[in-house]
Amino acid sequence: MPNPPATFIWRVRGWCMKGAGIHDEDLAVVDRSLSPSSGAVVVAVVNGEMSLKRLVMTGNRLALTFDNPEMDQDFAVEDLEEGLLWGVLLFSVRWHHVKARASVAR
Repeated sequence: MPNPPATFIWRVRGWCMKGAGIHDEDLAVVDRSLSPSSGAVVVAVVNGEMSLKRLVMTGNRLALTFDNPEMDQDFAVEDLEEGLLWGVLLFSVRWHHVKARASVAR
């Protein structure tokens, strides 16, 4: 990990990043010290709610998008009432053993 003090693990809820191979209940390892670039998956606070989104720059428009073909809405950063980037996704971890998932405290 490039910067352990700025790194946290967050449990993913939902399917908005399914196209990136990130699924509900995965663990996201996020670094707050990295500057996001276009194409990065980021943890964003959008109108008070934390979620994973893909940061996309098209021309001079910065947007947060879903990586799921079933969800087509994107958020222009300048149009958000409240928006904050919390960090850049380094990698995600997925449980594959049912008993291992059941033993994790929620």
